[in-house]
Amino acid sequence: MSTERRAPLDRHRVADTALRLLNEVGLDGLTLRAIAKELDVKAPALYWHFKDKQALLDEMASEMYRRMLAGTELDPADTWQERLLKANRGLRAALLGYRDGARVFSGTRFTGIDHAPALEANLRLLTDAGFTLAQAVDAGRTASSFTIGFVIEEQGMRPLHGDGEVRERVDVGERARRMAGFPLAAAAGELLFDDYDRQFEEGLAVVVAGIGTRYGTG
Repeated sequence: MSTERRAPLDRHRVADTALRLLNEVGLDGLTLRAIAKELDVKAPALYWHFKDKQALLDEMASEMYRRMLAGTELDPADTWQERLLKANRGLRAALLGYRDGARVFSGTRFTGIDHAPALEANLRLLTDAGFTLAQAVDAGRTASSFTIGFVIEEQGMRPLHGDGEVRERVDVGERARRMAGFPLAAAAGELLFDDYDRQFEEGLAVVVAGIGTRYGTG
């Protein structure tokens, strides 16, 4: 039996195993039974640490966020626009690091306060720039909601499979041929289903510019 399998079972080990297994089976295949099998324990043993799968997803999302924050430093010279751009680029990169990462992250709550220092710093930056606290919270939530929603769609259209391959779900050329009678809609396919980096950057820029216009802080 390996050293890993002899290690004590705790929340961190379960979440770490679940994140590794996620890349193999995806969220739909990530059952407590599958995780228990990977850990070489009986499924009921997991309930000592997590009351249900949602509690486990909360811990997985928290661990994803901890890993995203590890080794990163906030630049005190950032403008609020730069901070929102950097934070959401980092969030997207973190979510893309896991199969169905955005679906796991969506709708979860953090299980600790590891996120509090960065949240405090970001809110302080925005309020110092003239936002009220409510506006700063709305601005941050709007930008992160865009990012999470974008990556859910991105991963849905470009799913990562257990073999590590990303497979496009839309053949842009075939779509254009089928929609030849609708030239604008046909041409839009290259913008809708290609170059997700460009799509994300443009969408995030629109969101940040809109926040500045809405609250008069642009």
